Amino acid sequence: MRCADALIKILESNGVKFIFGHPGEQILPFYDALRSSKIKHVLMRHEQGAVHAADGYARVSGEFGVCVSTAGPGALNLVMGVATAFKDSIPLIVITGDVETDLKGTNVFQDIDIESVFRPITLETFHIEDPDDGTLKLKKAIEMIKHGKTGPVHLNFPKDVLNAYVDTSAPTAENVEDKDISLTDVDDAIKLMEMSERPLILAGTGIIWAHAVDELRDFSLNYNIPVATTYSARGVLPEDHPLCLGMIGLRGTTAANFAGKNCDLLIALGCRFSERTVLGIGDPEIIHVNLDSEVLEGNVKIQGNVGQFLDKMKGITVKNTGKWLQELDNHKRTYEIKTNYNDIPVKPQRAVKEILDASNDSTIISDAGTHTTWVTLLKKVTRPSSLLFSGGFGPMGYGLPAAIGASLADPAERVVLVVGDGGFQMTLQELAVIAQENLPILICIINNCCLGIIKQWQDMHYRERYEVELENPDFCEIADAYRIKSKRVNAPGEIFDAVKNALDLNEPYLIDIMVDTEEGIILPKVKP
Repeated sequence: MRCADALIKILESNGVKFIFGHPGEQILPFYDALRSSKIKHVLMRHEQGAVHAADGYARVSGEFGVCVSTAGPGALNLVMGVATAFKDSIPLIVITGDVETDLKGTNVFQDIDIESVFRPITLETFHIEDPDDGTLKLKKAIEMIKHGKTGPVHLNFPKDVLNAYVDTSAPTAENVEDKDISLTDVDDAIKLMEMSERPLILAGTGIIWAHAVDELRDFSLNYNIPVATTYSARGVLPEDHPLCLGMIGLRGTTAANFAGKNCDLLIALGCRFSERTVLGIGDPEIIHVNLDSEVLEGNVKIQGNVGQFLDKMKGITVKNTGKWLQELDNHKRTYEIKTNYNDIPVKPQRAVKEILDASNDSTIISDAGTHTTWVTLLKKVTRPSSLLFSGGFGPMGYGLPAAIGASLADPAERVVLVVGDGGFQMTLQELAVIAQENLPILICIINNCCLGIIKQWQDMHYRERYEVELENPDFCEIADAYRIKSKRVNAPGEIFDAVKNALDLNEPYLIDIMVDTEEGIILPKVKP
């Protein structure tokens, strides 16, 4: 069969249900093969949207996402989303078409060295030289992200390779199995655990990708060890659970940061010590488990699957943590945020509080902007992957396409997007996809007619505001043009009812929430 057909068969055999993309000349053989596939193609209106949608799909489904584009401008439009996924370790297969092999490097129409662009923002980028190499590399890429560290893998296919025929007798990719954890490292970890009087688990999203959420909860409960999380791992232990302290580090809870500063042993599982996370950590002994050897730190460094590690941590004799837990009970696990303002237009924190209260246990997608802080501080997360935000890169425009992927990953789940007026206008063309697919996504625009955080930084550190005021269009009219119902509100109390009523409709809906244009946030102590 053609290489393009073989690629589709490989994706089908690995359970791929959706491919997010935008067709173009050099990727047309792939689309021709996709035409007769049981895989559904989701036609995004911009390639950046295709990657963000695949990203949102991966985060909610727990499986890798797939996105595709043509050569040159199509491939370059993927870069923002691929970098976002790379920073947050989201498993993606990224497929691009390219000019024909004999034209590569000759500066013809749409020819560019795309591999050099993708190399710093992917686990690996492959330029495919022949059809057998293409099928082999796709199988290898899938094995890599299933059994190794997670992130995007890029495969670049010249058009002639996609059209060429595969040798069915060619060797297949070797199966990659999880690397066994060193027994010596396990023994060293057990010794530290048995000596600890004030242990703390720091859970990262490696727990989610290893499908080890249940194992983490059992481990925490069996040994009575409190849990703090990174932002993206919030909910791996419900934040209303007695052993959950909440998020650690920048914007972390008082309890989580106190525990991080005062624990004598930190058991870091599936996370990295980012500059934001370490703000909540003192100088404890550290057991660090991660598939990525390059991020390992601490006294016992274990390269491996966190699920496999937790499986080996059974039957250990540990010290009673009752006194430690009583000490932690003196510190708050929620944020004290005043929201009961009655101003008109409504304060943004009041608006976000009403959105979250009315949304109940819906999956919340948060874009980048001033509202992000209020979502972070006011949302209590009780399920893993039910609060999505690109914490590592934070691009404006992530939320709308990510909501599309999230909705397709779990059609039974209600999806609520909280997005600023600036971020919304970065990718608003993806409203067409929401309407076309009739996805029951509720879009809540926090509309302050400006780039709020940037305006606030300018007020604090620079001479005056500059180029941050937005002359916005009528977002309700835009929604109407896409055949999406909408409503505009600006007063306290109206938002809760509007959100509740919109969710009851179970169809696409947009709420334009006019908020106080001068209300800022509590900015973190970092330089702008």
